[in-house]
Amino acid sequence: MNETMVCVVGNVATRPVYRETVSGPSARFRIAVTARYWDRERNSWADGHTNFFTVWANRQLATNAAASLSVGEPVIVQGRLKVRTETRDGQPEWMSADIDAVSVGHDLARGTTAFRRTPRPETSAAPDRPKPALHRPEPALDRPEPAWETDPAPPPPADGTGEAATGAPGGDAPQLLPEAAMVT
Repeated sequence: MNETMVCVVGNVATRPVYRETVSGPSARFRIAVTARYWDRERNSWADGHTNFFTVWANRQLATNAAASLSVGEPVIVQGRLKVRTETRDGQPEWMSADIDAVSVGHDLARGTTAFRRTPRPETSAAPDRPKPALHRPEPALDRPEPAWETDPAPPPPADGTGEAATGAPGGDAPQLLPEAAMVT
């Protein structure tokens, strides 16, 4: 919950090391972050202290980082900061600053890149479940379309008589259809 989220901008300092573990792919690389400041005496920009962080990526991020990053490329890394203290036999205690990456990308303020979306891996871990049966009526494929939707109206006869002129057979007054025969 209360983790220290950081966003660092720097250069890839080491080649990404990719490993397949039982919990999934993992990759690590080092990033160099150098502060820059304006030197008034020289009237130019100068490099300050350089901090090095070990960036850890997991799962699909690890696979993509290992395939995309090279030493010297400018990157932006966002993730959880972890400061670790270790003691090894016969050696003095030492500290490391690691970043558990959430996102890694090239710094587009300093260059261009070509993005390629990776296909999602097929997962067969879960057995196929039958789809629930929905009560939807099957479309009646053998039933013809109603004539009023598909057929054009017949042309009127040349003499002005007949069904087309009056709407009824033989030119008589229009007749009402029984309710059962009406199409709505």
